Amino acid sequence: MTDKIRNIAIIAHVDHGKTTLVDKLLEAGGAYGAHQEVTERAMDSMDLEKEKGITIKSKNTSIHWNDHTINIIDTPGHADFGGEVERVMKMVDGVFLVVDAYEGPQAQTRFVLKKALAEGLHPIVVVNKVDRDFARPSEVRDMVLELFLDLDASEEQFEAPFFYGSAKNGFFVSDLENDEQKDMIPLLQGIVDSVPAPEAKAEEPFRMLVSNIDWDNYVGRVALGKVLSGQVQKGDNVWLLRKDGTKVRSKITRVFEYGASASEDSAIAAAGNIVGISGFEDIDIGETLALDEKAEALPFVNIDPPTITMQFSINNGPFAGRDGKHVTSRAIRERLDREIKTNISIEVSDAERAGVFNVSARGAMQIAVLVETMRREGFEL
Repeated sequence: MTDKIRNIAIIAHVDHGKTTLVDKLLEAGGAYGAHQEVTERAMDSMDLEKEKGITIKSKNTSIHWNDHTINIIDTPGHADFGGEVERVMKMVDGVFLVVDAYEGPQAQTRFVLKKALAEGLHPIVVVNKVDRDFARPSEVRDMVLELFLDLDASEEQFEAPFFYGSAKNGFFVSDLENDEQKDMIPLLQGIVDSVPAPEAKAEEPFRMLVSNIDWDNYVGRVALGKVLSGQVQKGDNVWLLRKDGTKVRSKITRVFEYGASASEDSAIAAAGNIVGISGFEDIDIGETLALDEKAEALPFVNIDPPTITMQFSINNGPFAGRDGKHVTSRAIRERLDREIKTNISIEVSDAERAGVFNVSARGAMQIAVLVETMRREGFEL
């Protein structure tokens, strides 16, 4: 079963066409029915993502094509959100490196690609926007190969396949001069041919590393991750192995697979697949789910430390309480505590003054997104 699964992440600089590429792959893979409306930028679920045209949170979807399940994880292109990238590297076996056919690889691309190559992932290079004026795909290819050399790519990684095309126009080919420019199928075939099937042990007891946390209005917290061994289904009892060494037994209430624009119930969470599992009141990223109480907890990826700190406190100005409905320090602290459960690159601590909190993050943009998100939720700070 695992030989029919491919798990791949997409990395790219901001505005190099990553989200449009995912839309076209979903469409080409038959993710939408005959009477279903095709959703533009299906992976951008946050309001800020839709407004700014950037990816902030890692999200996953899947395509069922030619008897294969292709799980795709969309990752942020900005280094400030590098924590989102680092924690999904354990879930995938390959990466799409998307680069603009004129601009070539940029600084943010370099940062994320270095993480992927260090994990030993298999890259596929996608040179996008070849239809634009001044496009220079052959020069960009050389720039990407130089980047691979700079980042100490292995010989196998250096031999990564290249595809050229336009996500906007819905085509990609491996040879711009000779191949017919008609659809996205060469890219889907490239994933099946170039990305290895996940290493998973179907015959061993179930184990899964929690790499992300989702929320469902009916069942609450949903743990996302790649099933490393065995399988489970709704109604099975599993153990949550916490970071502090404690163990909690719980019953699985639902198993999710992820499609074009929504999660769908799945009968079984099978080895090698990326799934969501609910049934835990409190579960955090980096913890392990296992069928056996005596199973060892799985190691989690090391996350780079924060680089910038800002102090959050209540609004003590003359117009306090006029803009927000959550205005107390207790409400702000509870919201920050919720944030660090799903955003592992942010740290929160109490400052010396009462009601003031030190919020540390990877960069100014990450903190700005948090402030704006809280403002929209009615927090005044």
